[in-house]
Amino acid sequence: MTLGDLVLDVVVRLLGQFAPASDTPGTVRFRQGGSAANVARVVAHLGGGAVFVGAIGRDAWGRVLERSLSDAGVAVHVVRVAVPTARITVLVEPDGERSFITERSAADQLAAEHLRPAWFRGASALHLPAYSLLAEPLAGAATAAVRLTRAAGGIVSVDLASTRPLLTAGRAAAWQRLAAIEPDLLFGNAGEAAALLGRRPPDRLLELAPVVIIKRGAAGCDVLAARRGERGRRAAGQGLALVVPTHAFAVTDTTGAGDAFDAGFLLDWCAGRSGDVTAAGRERTLRAAARAGHRAAARHLRGGLPEVRI
Repeated sequence: MTLGDLVLDVVVRLLGQFAPASDTPGTVRFRQGGSAANVARVVAHLGGGAVFVGAIGRDAWGRVLERSLSDAGVAVHVVRVAVPTARITVLVEPDGERSFITERSAADQLAAEHLRPAWFRGASALHLPAYSLLAEPLAGAATAAVRLTRAAGGIVSVDLASTRPLLTAGRAAAWQRLAAIEPDLLFGNAGEAAALLGRRPPDRLLELAPVVIIKRGAAGCDVLAARRGERGRRAAGQGLALVVPTHAFAVTDTTGAGDAFDAGFLLDWCAGRSGDVTAAGRERTLRAAARAGHRAAARHLRGGLPEVRI
């Protein structure tokens, strides 16, 4: 299950050097996006039971995006609100680097009172992009969803998502928001992790979650895991520290690859975490989940997200 953003991505791909105040050749496409929605879509594509909870506008784009996600095999629970459906302009440079101009609008308007306990019955996991923790009323809905998921026996994962929104209120405030959720898994890329840590070493992230995954793109990922049962300051410096490589290949747009990794990792980890509880078994489970994340990301990079049309 994921909770957060279902977004219209307006993807602008530059086919030459950007020319300010003039014309630059390129392509413009409309795609289903949103970090939470992307994770749910990939989980469904990989054969898992995927549920998305979020808010959209009472507009044509909202209806198109809801249908696109439902057609992908996701159980969609959306609230329609009187502001536009969220949209993002994704500027993709010729080398694949991306920049975003974001209008979150409806995505931030999901409130705790919109949630239905029945949506969370049997939930094995709730995944939250950090976007879902940064603005009200969405942050309140995320907190309520965490309670409902844990009452159902599920685990909670958080992805740091994007450095600038994460640190808008400062590093300490971001740390406190994450600590309040007490995630079981914490995902982030190397830049996001470094921004959140400041001068602290990477293992301090184990104060926030007993399993931390630092994504490094074509270089693979690092997986940090506290000793079983440890959380908080006691966890830092303890447990496993794994480097799980992947295979690099040329790409033109990395949008959504991190979300696909999260989906692959979560699906594999949830399936295997109740198995061998020895230290060696836990390491095997984490390595296998990381490799599953890499495979899901690679598959996404070769296929991408579908275009949508009104």
